[in-house]
Amino acid sequence: MGQEHHHHHAETLTHVNTAFIVGISLNFLFVILEVIVGLYIHSLSLLSDAGHNLADVGALALSLLAFRLLKVKSNETYTYGYRKTSILVALFNAMVLLVSIGAIAYEAIHRFLNPEPIVGTTIAWVAGIGIIINAGTALMFLRNKEKDLNQKSAYLHLMSDAVVSFGLVIGGIVMFYTNWFWIDSVLSFVIAVVIFFSTWQLLKDSLRLSLDGVPANIKVEDIKVEARKITGVKDLHHVHIWAISTTENALTAHLVLEKNMTLEQEIAIKSQFRHELEHKNIHHITLETERENNMCGLEVCDIS
Repeated sequence: MGQEHHHHHAETLTHVNTAFIVGISLNFLFVILEVIVGLYIHSLSLLSDAGHNLADVGALALSLLAFRLLKVKSNETYTYGYRKTSILVALFNAMVLLVSIGAIAYEAIHRFLNPEPIVGTTIAWVAGIGIIINAGTALMFLRNKEKDLNQKSAYLHLMSDAVVSFGLVIGGIVMFYTNWFWIDSVLSFVIAVVIFFSTWQLLKDSLRLSLDGVPANIKVEDIKVEARKITGVKDLHHVHIWAISTTENALTAHLVLEKNMTLEQEIAIKSQFRHELEHKNIHHITLETERENNMCGLEVCDIS
């Protein structure tokens, strides 16, 4: 069973690694294509999309770096290794996206006031290639996106790019038939709004984890309830739960046990509680035990 799990884990790591490398390479080539065509036909929407895509290539590269750093062993200075880089990178990605939204919106307003004639069909063809590249690479992150905030951010980046490309295809076709060149800017603006909403959630999640907040799918109250269900446990306090990386969580707490507990019973209770916590995706657990007649006496304990 353990070997099978290890094999599956190694397979997942290889899959993610490949997804990042393929995503970075294809998107970078697409950026070059957009820049060349954008300059040639004077299309600002293609050029701003190239800028947006380039920001995403950078974000993917940072995510890959963070993903690699997850596997670096801990040392005397960094006792958790470099796992937290994955959280910081997710936060940085969200901030970069917000800045690129501002840039797109600014350009869109500027162009709306001064529309220029553009070759719509060329935009549509180039953006069509973008849909295939972005959606294809996004799907590579689909299966792990809820397990890891970093992969979720990569998935959101790529899917938002595919939505952008789709908008450009429609816009290009409409512009070709109607010569309504202002559509270019309206689309850019709509795109900025779409990206904003997906980024906002990412910013909230990564900020929460940066501040050692309790990860979104875990509730302190639930954990206290689980502890009190165990025979012999009177209470659980001084509870701290935080994320070590975008995939791993840690907990420290004081377990209050009945006063005449034997050491064997205490070991059994701790083991049972650890087992419950692992089901809630908490794997780094430190528990301190006290007897109900001899509590820790810390004022701090009353906080939680």
